[in-house]
Amino acid sequence: MIPRPRSWSEGGPGATLADGMMVAADDASSAVAGLLAGELGAGTGWRISRAGPGGTSPHGTVRLRVGAAVTVGAEGLAPMASALGNSLPNGPHEGYTLRSGADGIEITGASAAGVFYGTRTLRQLLPPDLLRVAPSQPVGAVELPGTEISDAPRFGWRGLGLDVSRHFLPKDFILKLVDVASLHKINVLHLHLTDDQGWRFPVDRYPRLTEVGAWRRESPLGHYHEGRTDGTPHGGYYTKGDLAEICAYAARRFVTVVPEVDMPGHMQAAVAAYPELGNTGEPLEVFTNWGVSEHVLNMDASTVRFCAEVLEEVMDVFPGRYVHIGGDECPTTEWEANPASKAWCEERGLTGPHQLQSWFTGQMSLVVRGRGRVLLGWDEVLDAGAPPGAVIVAWRAEEAARVALEAARSGHDVVMAPEPWCYFDWAYADDAREPLAIRAAITVQRAFELEPVPPGLPEELATRVLGAQAQLWTEYVLTGPHAEYMYWPRACALAEATWTVGERPWDEFERRLRAHMPRLAALGVNYRPIDGPTPGQARTWRNPGAA
Repeated sequence: MIPRPRSWSEGGPGATLADGMMVAADDASSAVAGLLAGELGAGTGWRISRAGPGGTSPHGTVRLRVGAAVTVGAEGLAPMASALGNSLPNGPHEGYTLRSGADGIEITGASAAGVFYGTRTLRQLLPPDLLRVAPSQPVGAVELPGTEISDAPRFGWRGLGLDVSRHFLPKDFILKLVDVASLHKINVLHLHLTDDQGWRFPVDRYPRLTEVGAWRRESPLGHYHEGRTDGTPHGGYYTKGDLAEICAYAARRFVTVVPEVDMPGHMQAAVAAYPELGNTGEPLEVFTNWGVSEHVLNMDASTVRFCAEVLEEVMDVFPGRYVHIGGDECPTTEWEANPASKAWCEERGLTGPHQLQSWFTGQMSLVVRGRGRVLLGWDEVLDAGAPPGAVIVAWRAEEAARVALEAARSGHDVVMAPEPWCYFDWAYADDAREPLAIRAAITVQRAFELEPVPPGLPEELATRVLGAQAQLWTEYVLTGPHAEYMYWPRACALAEATWTVGERPWDEFERRLRAHMPRLAALGVNYRPIDGPTPGQARTWRNPGAA
């Protein structure tokens, strides 16, 4: 199983499930029961009935309930502030017990989320073919051994990041990603919606953000250092209905969607749509290269109001507690050259342009906090001076441990996403068979070796580490199947690193991971085999510009 449960024992008679089985649930577990019944019915073709907590069936019963029967050891479980808004600490409220016996299967969760994770464990206990959306062959009775599992996660923030700004990926791919991620008990999907190269979120007040900003004239061909282009327009955006659907679909699977609108840098697409947001007055197009554009937002009051109004519409669509404003890689070159910069600084009591980003982040924090939300920013936000209550996402390889320590000492919670373990846009290996990537290499083992609490972080500050997430930047990832290749199975390793408590020997994990591959295959995931790409995968994503 992936991730590995805290405790597992087997013995005695087990449960049998067959056509005509029942899913019985209390009111608090009813929505989870409906989801499980639909999934099992699809994969088996069985008739599955639903009932209240007292229901039973001679063909097998799965009982779901929220209760206090979850018994997990506190060892290694950090009593973190609740990352996802639950009043209980992360970890315990997501815990569950699962028991398989002659009288059926019983899953008891500390919350509905805990019940849901117990059902994800149950799905992994069943034959992999039952993960399909329709039976591949007639399914007879399924027997499970007598089993008792007690489980809860180490961290409450177990995330995947997806960049849809560099290459637009369709809604259906995101829904599938939520399904596969939630099977692995991953509970955060961070959507990077805007950047220099594309704007994917529709803003009613500013329609040109998608009319103009969602489309670029061309993209780099091959590695961007080569200076070649493909001459092909690229773009797209989600409707607000699409994004609301993604959020609702994810919420049913206890995945929180965190939107990111990057500001005040990484905004050339917005400046292309509304030139008055820029510093030079020159007309721009949506950025057609990778890397970082020096065209950033000006700090005029009207531009700050624009950003606030964009965030208001973002928060209207995304109901989750967290709003990410990026804040990374913001060059100050244009601010230093802009004659208006001196006036902006004087009005705000700043000593120079180097303080503008910190002031701006504080203004956006007020907007977010005014709606009862929490602001997230990349670790440069801390360098510039993070506002109270902001959560810092530590990503820079050489800085991540320092950032975590500095943030925690300053009273900020931290999500770890250090490049050498968590940047899944890096190739798996320095191997010509691998698809073109920004750089090499993060092997599955390297991803598995992530330790979310940096070495040297004092124990009293370790509770500030909410967890970790992996990022998939899509400069070199054009399609959903390619994205799946880059995520899986490295995301399995991320799931293990953020859920599992105690020692994590690689050899033991690798054995489980190899046994797990048929599950990914049944789900239709275009995963990379542990030993390297298939000939078809290597052929499909070889650099199209290579000689």
